[in-house]
Amino acid sequence: MTNHIPYAFQESLARRQELSERAVLDEFERGSYDIENPLVKVNPYLINPLAALVCFETPEEVAVSVTVRGIEPEGDISHTFPPARRHVLPVLGLYPGRRNRVDLTPYEGSAHTIEIETQPLGDNAPELVRMETTPSYLGEDLIFVTPSLAALATGFDYRGDIRWHLNEPLVFDMKRLRNGNVLIGTERVIEMPYYMTGLYEMTLAGKIVREYSIPGGYHHDQWEMDDGNLLVLTESPTFSTVEDQVVLLDRKTGEELRRWDLKDCLVPGEGKSGSWSQKDWFHNNALWYDRNDNAIVLSGRHTDCIVSIDYDTGELKWILGDPRTWPEDKQRYLFRQVGDGDFDWFYEQHGCLVAPNGDIMCFDNGRFRSKIREEFLLNKDNFSRGVRYRINREDMTVEQVWQYGKELGEDFYSSYIGNVELYGRDWYMVHSGGIQYYGEHASETPAALMQNDPNVRAESETVEIRDGRIMLDLRITGNFYRAEKLSLYHDQDNAPLGPAERLGSIGVTSEFETLIPVPRTGEMLPERYEASITEEQDRFTFDAIFESGQLVMLMLEKGEERHGYFISTAKNKFNALCCGTFIKNDPRSVSMSVSKEGLSGTYEVCVVVDDAEFETGIEITC
Repeated sequence: MTNHIPYAFQESLARRQELSERAVLDEFERGSYDIENPLVKVNPYLINPLAALVCFETPEEVAVSVTVRGIEPEGDISHTFPPARRHVLPVLGLYPGRRNRVDLTPYEGSAHTIEIETQPLGDNAPELVRMETTPSYLGEDLIFVTPSLAALATGFDYRGDIRWHLNEPLVFDMKRLRNGNVLIGTERVIEMPYYMTGLYEMTLAGKIVREYSIPGGYHHDQWEMDDGNLLVLTESPTFSTVEDQVVLLDRKTGEELRRWDLKDCLVPGEGKSGSWSQKDWFHNNALWYDRNDNAIVLSGRHTDCIVSIDYDTGELKWILGDPRTWPEDKQRYLFRQVGDGDFDWFYEQHGCLVAPNGDIMCFDNGRFRSKIREEFLLNKDNFSRGVRYRINREDMTVEQVWQYGKELGEDFYSSYIGNVELYGRDWYMVHSGGIQYYGEHASETPAALMQNDPNVRAESETVEIRDGRIMLDLRITGNFYRAEKLSLYHDQDNAPLGPAERLGSIGVTSEFETLIPVPRTGEMLPERYEASITEEQDRFTFDAIFESGQLVMLMLEKGEERHGYFISTAKNKFNALCCGTFIKNDPRSVSMSVSKEGLSGTYEVCVVVDDAEFETGIEITC
């Protein structure tokens, strides 16, 4: 028996990328590389195996174009970089498992062709079911999808070929910023099932430029304000309730500038959806800043509604959704249906947006298809869709003006996740990301909770419709939270170099108010609990397996100073599982993340199990 449980120290992804990039640049400095014999490094940032850095010098400043040759000419992906003598160029859009032909062409010069070999992707890449579009429609853009199950973030071209992929579980929406980088959730879970430490600002080569950490963590969605600051969905750092707060972050410092709590304008328990729970009473899964109304528009899955709150005051402006089950004092905020056309309310929706003319769109998952339990539908009898409503904010009326998906029935049904995009007049994307079957029909149980069941089949479908015509139809295996159409390159700095900035903090971890008075046995924590500790710069995480109902507390002890962190072993009932990527196969698994903030010195880590306290043999210095 060892004198401590398994332990590992893990450098941050940003730090590991810094070391990798530095090694590439040092090798470049030591060598003599020109355009005919450049230095080539595949996956220099460790998380994108379909990207490379190509480094070389030219005698004079010159612009260089990079072209990844497609399987057919229409699949070429090109970008021209600004004039330089010393070139460090990201190559994006490589095919997996191929010797890719890449042209390097100086301005007014001849192309120099190199080969870049990539490895096949692993099991965490989705498989193509179908892609129906044309190269003239999609061009060099890709359809990017971000994960909800085991398959990870991936980008598909017009043929359905994978041209971009991440091998780390970066999650939730991937939004392009005005500087060309993207914002996406980190891979670091702060609280199960999917509350992350914060966000990465990164390039599509996978290089992290900034990491934002947030007390209460991050989930679902974010928004870049006109001044560059960031609106981010979060919750209380105590996690007493979840998915009911919004925070404004200073883009340059990561400082929290302001926080909105939806309990200040809504009452938990009013307007309940079929998946409502006391802790996750609102389940905020989308965020949109409405410039014309100076309002924050939010999607509350567990209230079957989209709400608008005043940016300055935080006061409720309106509620869009089925008015049933809302109390009398909220009826004045709700819209009344008008018009003679087709109309359905949305239920347990995702991905709301505000159109330029003020219309409201969302992905209507349709879960239960009612707020009244006696009217609930089974998933196999249901439908999901993208939908657009015209609302009149003066007389508080609403009419449905467009939808896509109802006619497809259960084949397009997602009980969870999805999004819509509006590109222009009568030009839409609808992403049904959570299509799940059990046998021949739509599953009633989330696939994340049945990962080893061969009867489960998960798929996603992304459709683009323009002027009533389907212009793109992508169907793939796996469930994916959202889809976005983006180009791999942009017209700003595609290759920022240097270490990432790590901004903000994850805050102080809440402690249990009462410490359990049990004897310290002096014995090691028994191996049957399969416990381990992973330490990082700003926290450590304890993982183990306990039986349901066991009393467990993680202890930090330094002399008379003691800190206790309660670990729940109750069987989790997830009423919403928008990202099941981190769910473990064994339902007895537990995970506790403890921030180093608010602690000082070196602490022994112990574990209370039922009526005894055990050693781990691990010390953590904060």
